[in-house]
Amino acid sequence: MRVQTKVSLAIALAMVIGIVSFLALSGDDEGGPVVASTPEQTSALVRDDSHVLGEDAAGDVTFVEFLDFECEACRAAFPVVEDMRKQYAGDVTFVMRYFPLPSHFNSERAARTVEAAARQGRLEDMYTMMFETQASWGESREPADDLFRTYAEDLGLDMAQFDADYADPEVAARVQRDVDDGIELGVEGTPTFFINGEPFLPETVGDFNEVLDAALAE
Repeated sequence: MRVQTKVSLAIALAMVIGIVSFLALSGDDEGGPVVASTPEQTSALVRDDSHVLGEDAAGDVTFVEFLDFECEACRAAFPVVEDMRKQYAGDVTFVMRYFPLPSHFNSERAARTVEAAARQGRLEDMYTMMFETQASWGESREPADDLFRTYAEDLGLDMAQFDADYADPEVAARVQRDVDDGIELGVEGTPTFFINGEPFLPETVGDFNEVLDAALAE
């Protein structure tokens, strides 16, 4: 990894730690990652319909993130996770779980947008777009439905299908199932990470490598 990249990742992770620490201290319901009270409940971590970013890896190591597209800490963690995906491609399976927080006005809408795009095979494109554009719609108290629809148009999605899927109660239920699993596992804030079923709270960028390398060595 280049020095410049390391510095960028360190800054991003520092933002994650700073944000989640502030939220935890403030008592806000957006508190950062918490240790699951029952980490053995791995069945709730990865379901048959859980979204894998990239391809299933040949190895047995699974990295799961419960995230909220309107969460600033998730946005800060995004480039770090993307770098881990590149480093461990083929060795680690990366799974994305929705966990929109009630206090974020557009987070559930964003999750439904990503899920609707996933139904057309464009999960990662919309996942990336949400984080890259978060500054333009995050923390707004106005519905972002029309804006999110333009993202679907920009990706060249079938708009009739997108509109139907976005409004489909099953899409909303699909998002809620992830939330329900997260609650069962003890997730209270975002981002929350699990590696091979164990809750993981990083303090430095190097912690990601250390824990993933250890899991791969087992």
